[in-house]
Amino acid sequence: MPKAEVDFSKRLVRPSVLKIRPYKPGKPIEEVQRELGLTDVVKLASNENPLGPSPKAVAALQNFMPSIHLYPDGGCYRLKKELSDRFSAPMDSILTGSGSCELIELIGKVLLSQGDEVIFAQPSFIMYRIVATACSAHIVAVPLKAYAQDLPGMADMIRPRTKLVYIANPNNPTGTLVGQEEIDEFMSRVPDDVVVVMDEAYFEYNVDGTFPDTMKFFRAGRNIVILRTFSKIHGLAGLRIGYGFAPAWLVDAIDRIRRPFHVTSAAQVAALAALSDEQHVKKSQQVNEAGKEYFYKVLPEMGLEYVPTSANFILIDVGHDCVELYDKLLRLGVIVRPMAAWGYKTKLRVTIGTQEENEKFIATLKRALI
Repeated sequence: MPKAEVDFSKRLVRPSVLKIRPYKPGKPIEEVQRELGLTDVVKLASNENPLGPSPKAVAALQNFMPSIHLYPDGGCYRLKKELSDRFSAPMDSILTGSGSCELIELIGKVLLSQGDEVIFAQPSFIMYRIVATACSAHIVAVPLKAYAQDLPGMADMIRPRTKLVYIANPNNPTGTLVGQEEIDEFMSRVPDDVVVVMDEAYFEYNVDGTFPDTMKFFRAGRNIVILRTFSKIHGLAGLRIGYGFAPAWLVDAIDRIRRPFHVTSAAQVAALAALSDEQHVKKSQQVNEAGKEYFYKVLPEMGLEYVPTSANFILIDVGHDCVELYDKLLRLGVIVRPMAAWGYKTKLRVTIGTQEENEKFIATLKRALI
């Protein structure tokens, strides 16, 4: 007789893992072309830099390629040295990782035990929830107010079991920025034994001087982690490299559990070169600002509401079922992100692209809304 089937996932996998809803990134261009038989496809789903990577990073990679048979520098010495000099931070307080996502995960792994509490906004970056759930922590999700993070409300929720607070600034998916006064007041209420993670993946896109100085808390010796990434304005998303600043005790703890070679040599070389390419950063900022102004003008003309953004994406209320509209746009060759899973059933999150890409999105959106 054949053996009865056994559900080993329920017998062997930790229950907390089975509670997780997997992260689903924006569809790749190649997948859409293959599945739908399209040739002209624009991707505005994953907040990538529409200008691509820094030319200096590309040149550095090309020169490096003959050395890919060698293992990476596990300590990322040259990159950490540059970050240390640039931001006046001790090298033993600098984190590097395979994207800031890995750092979010590693912070959770070294800090969270079953029953510990984690606070973050709802909706916000999905990795906070995934990490907390995987670590069997108790989630305290504080609703946004007017699309912005409610820092007083988050401070009110800090209790003896609170171990960690994640703050995405600007917030993803709304693009809203928490200012200096709000951050200062929040930090004044955070106990010393609670770690605050400031996830600043989009901080370079803020060009009006309103971005808060969070490094002052790091330099003052507070238990704060400031995460940044090379995936956004530097255009190195495909290489997966992020960095951050944290108390030396936390960096030491993370180094004890991370993989030996978690940042590839190619990523280190490209990131080091990208840091020196101020022209690429400035041009990327200019393209993003021009795209924002374009959307701010054309969306009201279409009768559509949006959330003003401090990032390189914009949240748009399309007034229709966003999943259905997403599918229509996809079949017309434009990839965006439907926000139903984040609780916004009529909203799309759209990456700000080049002017040509933005105009294609708007023209396609008009067709899809008919």
